[in-house]
Amino acid sequence: MEIQKNIDCMSGPCPFGDVHLQPSGLPRLNRTFIWDVKANKKVGLELKFSTPWLRQIGPTDTCPDLITYKISSYIDATTVNIGTFCRNGSVSRVKVQGGVVMALQIPWNSHLPTSGFNIANRSSIKRLCIIESTFKGEMSATLMSANYPLGFPEDELMTWQFVVPSNLRASIFFRNYSLSNCERKEERVEYYLPGLYGSPEVYKLSDKQPANIAGNFNLSLQGCDHDDQNPGMLRLLFQIVVQHPQNEENVTYLIDLTKEKDLSVTIHTKSPYNGHPMQFEPECLICKDPRTCQHNVTLISGNTYMISFLCSDLEHLRITAEKTIVCWDLRYCQKKIYALTVPRAIFQLPIRLDKFIWKLLAPEEINVEITSPSLKLQQHVQEHKCNTSYSYGIVSTTKEKELDLGIFCPGGAIEKIQMRDNITISLKTFGRGFFNASLNQDLKMSFVPFIKEECIFTVTPDAKAQVYLQTPNWFHGLPPYVSVSWNITVPSKQVARLAFSKERMDIACETGRAYVNIKEQKPRAEETVRREDEMLPEPLHMYHHFWVNISNCKPVNKKQLSLQFWLTFVQQKTDSLVIIAVVVGVAGALAVIGIIICCTRKKRKESQNPGVGIYNANINTQMPGRQDFFKKRRQDNDSHVYAVIDDAMVYGDFQMQANGSIIPEVDVYRPFDGPVSAIPPTPPPISFMKATKVSDPGESPFCSVSDSEPYTFAHRTPEETRSTEETQVNSAGDVDVPLLESKKQEGLEE
Repeated sequence: MEIQKNIDCMSGPCPFGDVHLQPSGLPRLNRTFIWDVKANKKVGLELKFSTPWLRQIGPTDTCPDLITYKISSYIDATTVNIGTFCRNGSVSRVKVQGGVVMALQIPWNSHLPTSGFNIANRSSIKRLCIIESTFKGEMSATLMSANYPLGFPEDELMTWQFVVPSNLRASIFFRNYSLSNCERKEERVEYYLPGLYGSPEVYKLSDKQPANIAGNFNLSLQGCDHDDQNPGMLRLLFQIVVQHPQNEENVTYLIDLTKEKDLSVTIHTKSPYNGHPMQFEPECLICKDPRTCQHNVTLISGNTYMISFLCSDLEHLRITAEKTIVCWDLRYCQKKIYALTVPRAIFQLPIRLDKFIWKLLAPEEINVEITSPSLKLQQHVQEHKCNTSYSYGIVSTTKEKELDLGIFCPGGAIEKIQMRDNITISLKTFGRGFFNASLNQDLKMSFVPFIKEECIFTVTPDAKAQVYLQTPNWFHGLPPYVSVSWNITVPSKQVARLAFSKERMDIACETGRAYVNIKEQKPRAEETVRREDEMLPEPLHMYHHFWVNISNCKPVNKKQLSLQFWLTFVQQKTDSLVIIAVVVGVAGALAVIGIIICCTRKKRKESQNPGVGIYNANINTQMPGRQDFFKKRRQDNDSHVYAVIDDAMVYGDFQMQANGSIIPEVDVYRPFDGPVSAIPPTPPPISFMKATKVSDPGESPFCSVSDSEPYTFAHRTPEETRSTEETQVNSAGDVDVPLLESKKQEGLEE
């Protein structure tokens, strides 16, 4: 049902006073009352609302009680929407130039006794309209320009009057606006602030608006003459927040960033504006000066700032910072070590640091090395979660892929991480404990030459540690054709137990092969290799430092490779049983040598051509600290001759002396001097079928000796690698010990 009434305020006296809902006794239907009040174009009519006043909403929004006020006016023959309002707000009066149309919508089940407004007076206002907003306590209000979200009328002026108690402060925030294309004049907002007399303060709509305003003030929006070909659209939606002053002590914080480079610090509210003005919460504002206050403030390196806050609880604020470190030429960056620590200037603010981001940028041929020498890093995994006041998120990014290494925190076993491509390290804090923990931060970064793997971890665990490690991109899987390596140190006198969390890789390859390579870092070490279609190895015991390499193929389906393994350590056992076993082994070896010598003597008697004995050069024949044990030189000492062998069976080349006699060339051993841990093991070719081992466990350690076979003597201690790294023996050595004598000496020392 629509009830319309025309009111004439042009020819006769205007009927001031309350506007009644007439006629009464209407049926219970949805009703719309319309009052069309006519007035002169130069006269403004004032509509005054009774409490609880009105709250402006968007044209398409609805009121909770479905009681809606819509105020319109006319410019020539064009209708202008001043605004749509609900009950319970701050809008106490509206003045409209040249007549007004008020429409009140009431639902069928509402028992509204009165219209809730009256016509107060008429006077010249010389603008489109004036909206008065009155505040009695802390609250916020959202207001819009006329015709919002359509364009504000051309070259018009409208004003908002704010009535604010002297004990409160008001701040203005422009939430949404757009500009038209001006042919003449300029669009702007003007403020008549307390204490200012004469000219107003003029701002652009793009400027930060005043805050911390004490007392009543006016805000006006001025349009311009539009370009007829492309008029554009001027519109404005803003919020006014009125609250008690939060910084009466006037505390100011000096933030000096003059010594910083490529750093930006943002102070922001923890939760953004939620758009629910009915649920008022005091705002937290950051001020660079008394009237330049905002929800978010960004501080740039190279400057000094005086910061104050309008906030009852600083827990609503957070700090986010970002620093960029760039290297374009390795010659100038390689020797530099950058400390990835939070600048002390940030801790001058009484606000919690939420996140600090380092962006490490370099060309493809330059990589990044991250180290944590003292604290080391622990990888955050489900079985061993981080429990510290901060953590690091490390991501490597290229145009083709993103490799998320995971979450790391201090107090682990990862000493170094080498990565390719551009790196982002995000420090995330938890609670107030970070301030004290930050004093001991030791994360450092440097630029290094190119590496083949996408990532190499250097792990140096403690003997009592239990270390959990997992591949990058844990939730999404390792990207195709990516190779990751772990260089793992075994503590002294410890044995590492390496175990995987599952039995298979659980992927099928479309192209290429996925491999797991495990290899100890010692000469002639066994290498364990598993392919994606094979079972992962059972728990392995590693006695030396070792490599773990995991490389991916291109899987058939979207599921990628994700593996987790862990390390535990036990003490090496050296009990009496081990000693007895060593003694028995040595006795057995000596017995075999004796049998072989007897056989060779028998053969020498049967032979017509005496020969020269050659011994295995891999045996250490020099005893440290016993240089003067033998007085005769090696040429005069027969201790190196063990057997007589036929000429055709002599191991080694023979050289001719000048007189034509034959002398043997003494075998020279050169100790292993190559780096056994310089690079991780690389996956085998695609044709490699199964795990490879250097030695054949099925081969017998003893073999029968026949008269027709060449032979050498070899005796190895349980620590085989020591014998391969002894000092060199040359052909004119004078400090050598006979083989049997050296074994006796070793037995005595043991």
